[in-house]
Amino acid sequence: MKYFKITGFQLLCSLKTKEEYWEISFEEKNELPEGYGKLDYESKGFMESKLIQDFPLRGKGVYLRIKIRRWRDKQTGEIIKRDFSFLADGSKFTQELSDFLKATGRYKA
Repeated sequence: MKYFKITGFQLLCSLKTKEEYWEISFEEKNELPEGYGKLDYESKGFMESKLIQDFPLRGKGVYLRIKIRRWRDKQTGEIIKRDFSFLADGSKFTQELSDFLKATGRYKA
């Protein structure tokens, strides 16, 4: 939670399976990554949000909707953003859940 704040959560129901699941929304805080100067960069909103699956909570599925912030260099126009390693590369799972499923043989990367 160092870089994010919770902006909402809701209990939803899948129309297809009729199962309830949690969707928790996170938004990256407006704090520049280390090594970048506040005077040189400005916040330019967010990248497209990502929806990833995490461990179930009390028998219900959990999905995390994550909005990653982007900043623009005022001089060059270069866009920067943080690299979050907790997202499994090329997957819709958190890295921790992906590793767990791989260990149980229930997920192939």
